[in-house]
Amino acid sequence: MPKLKTHSGAKKRFRFTKNGKVKRDNTNRRHILTKKSTKRKRNLRKASYAHATNMKALKLMLPSR
Repeated sequence: MPKLKTHSGAKKRFRFTKNGKVKRDNTNRRHILTKKSTKRKRNLRKASYAHATNMKALKLMLPSR
């Protein structure tokens, strides 16, 4: 079976942790920031984890982890 290619968009957006979880950055931090509260923007800085329902697809897109 041939090697799988890594999805270019996914490699820029997701990182695997030691335990196999997938870290991702939060959305809603690019523009229209004036109407968002400081607390909300501060909490969006923190990374979060990809949902379990997306793990199968992410592992296919990022085979060489």
